[in-house]
Amino acid sequence: MNSGEPPQGDTPVSLEELEQVHVIGKNRRGLRLHWIAVVGVGLALLPAARAFGQATTATALSVQSSTQACSTTGLTTTLTTLTIAVTSSSGVPSGTVNIDDATSPTATPAQIASATLDATGHATVSLYLANGSHTLEAVYAGDSTYAQSTSSTAPVPISSQCDSTFAVSVSNIAPSSSSAMALKIGQSGTATVTVTPSQQYVASLKTTGAPGFITVSCSGLPSLATCTFTPENLAILPGEDAGVVSSMLLQTQAQMSGVTQPVQRGHRSSPVVWAILLPGILGLGGIAWGARRRRWLQRLSLLALVALVTTLGTTGCNPLYYYYANGPEHPPATPTGTFTVTVAGQSTNGVTAVTNTTTMLLTIQ
Repeated sequence: MNSGEPPQGDTPVSLEELEQVHVIGKNRRGLRLHWIAVVGVGLALLPAARAFGQATTATALSVQSSTQACSTTGLTTTLTTLTIAVTSSSGVPSGTVNIDDATSPTATPAQIASATLDATGHATVSLYLANGSHTLEAVYAGDSTYAQSTSSTAPVPISSQCDSTFAVSVSNIAPSSSSAMALKIGQSGTATVTVTPSQQYVASLKTTGAPGFITVSCSGLPSLATCTFTPENLAILPGEDAGVVSSMLLQTQAQMSGVTQPVQRGHRSSPVVWAILLPGILGLGGIAWGARRRRWLQRLSLLALVALVTTLGTTGCNPLYYYYANGPEHPPATPTGTFTVTVAGQSTNGVTAVTNTTTMLLTIQ
């Protein structure tokens, strides 16, 4: 049999050939294990490699609480204001900060709110927490430039809390004096109105999956003063405990000058009026003189007299004529004094309406 021909039938395999096959298989398995180890190490080092290119950050959390009286005697509404600052030696971080809450020392923290850092790396979050023990922390999510960081925890115990649907608060009043908005006549002022939902209200929104809408308004303003809100309708999203804000603009009216003096009674009348009335009066006199001889002239004079009286009455009762004859010389200004302005938030489910309010002082000088 030639060496180049394939073996015929069952040819015994030598020991050397078996060893060669065994070595080849062992090398292949070793190569596969090598690549698996390389990939595993690469995946393990990927977060570190990514963080290596990011600047380190530090997140600080400060907590302040304020209370408001509610309709239930002896209970209050406690608003918890969180101020978050994220800093870095490489610049001002930007992005999102999440607020986590652990309701017990052994509970896993759950995200209850989020906020976006402003141009200075700060964010403010308002919360209306339920009764019980809360442990809050702020977690900066990081981005491609700045690494993630977490603040230290802050314990916040809440008790004697009323069950209002939401709370309304006013802050950032400007210009202000002694915690009141102080305006001069004709001046405008601004304030921030925050509507903070209770955690029970947010939980009810989760069951429907639909947001809740709250309309803000104000009352108790002096005459010739107005307030506007941007936006006027606020949306509370399911699962988001943070308060939503609206900007309030309060405008007063100054005494307007340079208005043309209106025509008053007793002033010189228009020549056009006399051009109509004088011939009409003389004509009626002539008709009345001749009516003694002619009966039809008597009837005609009576009709003319009725028409003249009707025309004069219509002119005298005309609203525009009355305004020019009796209107004010100048539009009035908003009166001075101190007023209590009520800022309200109202929501409705189509059947019942819920309203909560707060007050602020307004001084007009």
